[in-house]
Amino acid sequence: MPQKPTDWLVALHARHLERRGRLAQLRAYKQHGSTSVYAHSVDVASLALKLARRLPFKVDEDALVRGALLHDYFLYDWHVPDPERPMHGFYHPKAALKNADRDFALTDRERDIIRHHMFPLTLSPPRTLEGAIVCVADKLCAIKETFRRR
Repeated sequence: MPQKPTDWLVALHARHLERRGRLAQLRAYKQHGSTSVYAHSVDVASLALKLARRLPFKVDEDALVRGALLHDYFLYDWHVPDPERPMHGFYHPKAALKNADRDFALTDRERDIIRHHMFPLTLSPPRTLEGAIVCVADKLCAIKETFRRR
């Protein structure tokens, strides 16, 4: 079942990214268990926004949401083995960034979110507050999705 954004800002950016790029294609790929990459990305964006709004810091909410929606914009089924990408966890941030850069005009914050969301698996940490928030939200959502299926 397609995930519906719970926050107006997430819904706004999701609609825009679907119209201007290939975000809707993420519905065709599974992420964790029965959760699609699209639903996972919407959940990460929604949770990241909730977390950011609880912090006493100024956060670029537009960059946060767009980066979260695009953090897994790798556009392939990672469950199908491919010698070009033997280690999906390490490979997909670069693939997602390459695809997102091709389809959209990204800000440096959005690039940071996409490039560094797999920290600490990838050794380079986020350089922005928005990147750190999405990194945490991504891990929390992945844990929930993984254990929900069992």
